[in-house]
Amino acid sequence: MTTGTVRTALAAVVAALATGALAAPAAAHPTAAEAGSDRHGATQRALEQAVRDGVPGAVAGARDRAGSWSGTAGAGDLGTGRERKTRDRYRVGSITKTFVATVVLQLEAEGRLDLDDTVERWLPGTVRGNGHDGRHITLRQLLNHTSGIYSYTSDPGFQTKIFGEGFLRHRYDTWTPGQLVGLAMRHQPYFAPGTGWQYSNTNYTLAGMIIERVTGREYEAEIEHRILRPLQLHATSVPRTSPRIPAPASRAYSTLSDDPAAMIHDVTALNPSLAGAAGGMISDSKDLQKFYRALLQGRLLPPEQQNALTTTVPIDPRQPRYRYGLGLQSTGLNCGKEVWGHGGGIHGSQSEAFVTRDASHSLALNFNGDWTGDTATVIEAEFCG
Repeated sequence: MTTGTVRTALAAVVAALATGALAAPAAAHPTAAEAGSDRHGATQRALEQAVRDGVPGAVAGARDRAGSWSGTAGAGDLGTGRERKTRDRYRVGSITKTFVATVVLQLEAEGRLDLDDTVERWLPGTVRGNGHDGRHITLRQLLNHTSGIYSYTSDPGFQTKIFGEGFLRHRYDTWTPGQLVGLAMRHQPYFAPGTGWQYSNTNYTLAGMIIERVTGREYEAEIEHRILRPLQLHATSVPRTSPRIPAPASRAYSTLSDDPAAMIHDVTALNPSLAGAAGGMISDSKDLQKFYRALLQGRLLPPEQQNALTTTVPIDPRQPRYRYGLGLQSTGLNCGKEVWGHGGGIHGSQSEAFVTRDASHSLALNFNGDWTGDTATVIEAEFCG
């Protein structure tokens, strides 16, 4: 989920709105010499730099052929001074999209739908108005953001309630998928289906609705049944409308403003229905790595659907290193390596999870503040050193 003070999942393509600074105590870490001898030393230093840049606290986990590593920096709770912990759970925002896309692809493998089905076939009359027409939009176009459908998170009224000071009054409101799609239908589409690329949270709200229409069960139940239980992702959950993050967890912080001098708010508790299938899940760094390794290894999808998952379209011709598949982003790093995964931003949380194509090297990270810090630096540090 991305808009307002919430940072985008697509680094270097859509900029964050807010910047700012916050002093936070740094946790004890290895010395520079010790870190230099560690294959993840550059990643640890990138976490520490994020805290110096104003992020309250940061956590990351990585795994390569030599084994697993985890690191932290800064505070998990500004009130008590508690440090961030390696097993902290956090809201993962748009990383949810990869889980949703995986379920849709599993349903296609079972012959229950086709990626080239129209949205209208499964949700008659839902995508209509101001130039939107679900009869000409396919499920594939939803999943790779080429549908042109307006993103409900860009609706001015929604932003007033959710991304500014209005959040403090509306943080516990429940939003139905139909309400969110209805907000999008008040606006014109970005472009005709298939003629461009534009990140839109409405695409995945609709994908969640289609999962429910096809299976007769909510998308949350399908993710739990098809992915979380088989992979034993015990720290991962789809909270529906529950405002809490299960322990262990850090607090989450936001300025709810683009004013660098604005007050810092604790935004940990919120009703995740504001993000839903576009970004409502909770996980930790260990589980996220396990999920993306399994996905890239082909353990969740047959070959035909695996090929569809990783068939990408350009995000921006000026940024050829960034491409988007079906709920999965391909990113070319400065050192020439390519990694696959997704990022996610939601109030007080910036997360990233990426893995090499052969799944031999993975990384997942989280900042518990949404107005500052560069997650891309941590990704570059881990995979490029």
